[in-house]
Amino acid sequence: MIDLNGIQLRNRLVTSSSLLGYGAPKGRFAITGLSPLVNFVDLRRFGAVTVRTVTEQPREGHFTLRESWGLTSLPEFFRLYRGALQEADGGWLNAFGWSNIGIERYFDEYFPRTSEQNRILSLGGFSADEFSSLVETVNRRAKPGELAAVEFNVSCHNVNFDFSAIIEEVLRRAVPASRFPVILKLSPDFDYLEHARLAEATGVAAISAINTVKGLRLDPATGAPLLKNRYGGLSGRAIKPIGLRVVSELREAGIKLPIVAGGGVRTFDDVREYGWAGADACSLGSEAWLKRIWSLPFAPLHALHIRRLIGQVEGWSPR
Repeated sequence: MIDLNGIQLRNRLVTSSSLLGYGAPKGRFAITGLSPLVNFVDLRRFGAVTVRTVTEQPREGHFTLRESWGLTSLPEFFRLYRGALQEADGGWLNAFGWSNIGIERYFDEYFPRTSEQNRILSLGGFSADEFSSLVETVNRRAKPGELAAVEFNVSCHNVNFDFSAIIEEVLRRAVPASRFPVILKLSPDFDYLEHARLAEATGVAAISAINTVKGLRLDPATGAPLLKNRYGGLSGRAIKPIGLRVVSELREAGIKLPIVAGGGVRTFDDVREYGWAGADACSLGSEAWLKRIWSLPFAPLHALHIRRLIGQVEGWSPR
């Protein structure tokens, strides 16, 4: 086990929030995850699996919570999917908008099915009251040791909300109330240095850097936005230099909290590069889990690469 300021990880490679849904390796495509690769990777081998951000109440966001899709309704599904996720300029642009089933249903339906995984539960809300209520629910539904940590997602671009206005109160009220260590997820589009300092002052256990970068793509034929929300969060290889910069700047600013770094991680060299920049662990996101549709028959081969990467990271220490 790796101890990051009270966060117990099986190794230094975790999964990013959202890409594997609620941690269940099989199930309905629209609900349990965006990547079919999950069916060929033993999620118990990761340092921790970060669950899709959950909110107090179910949210369709800019996608859908519909679970039943017959053959005749598949065109509608793919229309919604294209409106929430597009490949763009060396990365992926998404605007799912916290589409999730809600925290109570997560605990009812998915928490018992993922008990052998080491789990980090990502929480999202629009006020200190909401985060406090989410923490209260987690404290009530999860026993000590059943979660490695909770992640506070106060940096998502796809919900059209200025988190800077609430982050100080969220941390001041909700962090001390949590019986589990708290990870604060930072975005390069907000004042991440100030937010990291707030994290240190309020008892946050670690930092996740970085969340997606706000981006825009337009249809070159019509000028219409490719995503339903117009703007989306850019992830993948395209943001790796930004992620490295943010991690390095956090360390240069004197931030001592453990950093779980992510953004474009694909190979062991990427992991080592983040470690040299100052990270203590790495997060595997869209660069690994999202693939072009034509390549999906090769999912077992893509998964083999991920399994090998886990093996390489198992013996890695950044310093």
